[in-house]
Amino acid sequence: MVSTESKFKLLSNSFKNGDQIPKKYTGQGQDFSPELHWENPPTKTKSFALIVDDPDAPNGLFTHWLVKDIPVSIKEIKENSAPGVEVENSWKVTKWKGPMPPSGEHRYFFKLFALDTDKLQAKNLKDFYAEVKKHKIGEADFVGKYKKH
Repeated sequence: MVSTESKFKLLSNSFKNGDQIPKKYTGQGQDFSPELHWENPPTKTKSFALIVDDPDAPNGLFTHWLVKDIPVSIKEIKENSAPGVEVENSWKVTKWKGPMPPSGEHRYFFKLFALDTDKLQAKNLKDFYAEVKKHKIGEADFVGKYKKH
């Protein structure tokens, strides 16, 4: 029997999965957060959380954006906005801070998590990752690349 359940997907109108991130969304441009939207989250989802990180950073994983407590009724993050609570990232700011790699091309993973809870208690990066892991019931991701010009 063929499954009729569709896969949880994260998409963007700002750039396509696997493509270069336009300068507008980087530290070399206006540093706007890109538009993101999703479809087919798990039916028992109570909220969403977003992590954007760079595994290619010289000192290991570097997190650019953390957004928690995104209501289940939300299906889109509009450009340059955050429909939830932002948590301090690796830049030590509580907002989107776009790509600005020191050298070479880096990959930026946009990961949206469907959670089994309405709220996360996390107030820092370490707790954010731990709580998402604990409450995750689904994950959708999207990748962009950027090389400083």
